[in-house]
Amino acid sequence: MLDSVLPDKHLTAEQQDVFNEIFDFCQDNLHNREKGLFQLNGDAGTGKSVILTQLFLRLEQIAKENKTDNYFLVNHPELLKVYQANAGSYPELRKNRFLRPTTFINRMNKDDKTPDIVVIDEAHLLLSEADRYNNFEQNNQLEEIIKLSKVVVIVYDERQVLKLKSFWSQRVIDNLVKRFQLNYQETTLHVQMRMQAPKKIVQWIDNLTNNLQLESVEYNNSEFLGGNHNGYDFRIYSDAEKMYQQLRKDNTIYQKSRIVATADYPSTLDGKKHFVNEGEFHLPWDQYNYSNVTWAQKDSTIDEIGSIYTVQGFDLNYVAVIIGPSVVYNGNGGIRIDITKYEDQEAFKKRHQADLNDVDSAKIKIILNSINVLLKRGVKGVYIYFHDSRIYDYLTEG
Repeated sequence: MLDSVLPDKHLTAEQQDVFNEIFDFCQDNLHNREKGLFQLNGDAGTGKSVILTQLFLRLEQIAKENKTDNYFLVNHPELLKVYQANAGSYPELRKNRFLRPTTFINRMNKDDKTPDIVVIDEAHLLLSEADRYNNFEQNNQLEEIIKLSKVVVIVYDERQVLKLKSFWSQRVIDNLVKRFQLNYQETTLHVQMRMQAPKKIVQWIDNLTNNLQLESVEYNNSEFLGGNHNGYDFRIYSDAEKMYQQLRKDNTIYQKSRIVATADYPSTLDGKKHFVNEGEFHLPWDQYNYSNVTWAQKDSTIDEIGSIYTVQGFDLNYVAVIIGPSVVYNGNGGIRIDITKYEDQEAFKKRHQADLNDVDSAKIKIILNSINVLLKRGVKGVYIYFHDSRIYDYLTEG
C-alpha cells in the first residue's frame, strides 16, 4: 500500500480544515436536497488524495446510518489498484465502490441509479470528449457524473492535464456549474507535502514548467551539482547512465526509487520491448502491468523506465528524470518546446470538439505538465538529465 492514499494517514492542520469544509458541504447539500460540486485544487504533492481518501472513509462509516450510496472514482488504472487494495484493510470500505468513471457512468445508467456522493480523484484525467475505444459514448465525463449524482467532490489540478481528449480548463468547469445551477464551492492546498525540499527547489521546477526559464536555484555551482540542499537531493546530470547508477544505490538503501522519462522516445503497445537510449544508458520502457501490484511497488521495475501514466499520483523516495528531445535550449537562459519530437501519439490524438482555439499551445502545455508531474515524484530527492546538453552547460556555467 502507498502511504499517500491510506485513509488513516495523519492530516496537517490545513488539511484537517479542508476535510471539515468538504464534509460539511456534502452533508449540507444532502440535507437541503441541492446538487453540489466541491472542487479541491492543488499542485502535485500537496496532499489532495490524502484528504479525499479520508473523506470517503468517513462517508462510508456513516453510510448505513444516513442511508447514503457513495462511490469513489479515478481514471487511472494503477491508482485504482491501490485504492481497491486499501479497501480490503478497512471493514467500512467495499472494493466495488471504487470504479473507473466510464464503468460508473455506464453502470448507473443501466441500473437507473442516482448515488448520493461521488468523489473523484485526479479529475483532470476525466475525458472531456467522447472516446468510443474506452466505451464512453457521451461528450464529457464530469457532466455525466454530475447528472447521475447528488453531490460531487473533485480533486483537480489543471497542471496535470496530459491528453487532448481530457483537456480541461477552469472555464469548462465553470460552465458546467452554471448549466446545472450547482451549489459550488472550492478551496486550494498550497503547501508541498510530498517533496521534503526547500522552497527554492520547488520554485525552480515551477519556473521551468510554467515560465520555461532555467534560472539557478541560488546556490553556487559546486552546491548546485553537489546534490544536498537542506537535506534534499537535487542534482543535474550530464550522463544518464551515471544518474541511473546513483539511483540504483539509493534504491538499495531507501527502496521505492525509480527512473522515469518524458514521452520523447518511441514506444508502442505491441508486446515488444522499446528502449530509451542516451549515450551509454540503455533501458526498456515499462511493460503493460497486468499484475494487481502497481508498477512503482514492484522490485523488478528498477530495471525499467516509468512513464507519466505509470507514476502520476504516486510517491517515490528518489526519482531520476530523463527529459528528452522535445525540450530544447533557447540560447537565452530558457527552453522551448518542440512538439514534433513528442512521441506520445495518444496524448495528441485528434480532438473532435472545436473548443480548443490553439491546439499547438495545448500540446505545449501537455508536455510541460508531464515534466512538472515527473519532477515532483521524489520525497527525498530528484535527479535530472536533459537530452539537450546545452541546458546542462548553461546551468553549470551560468
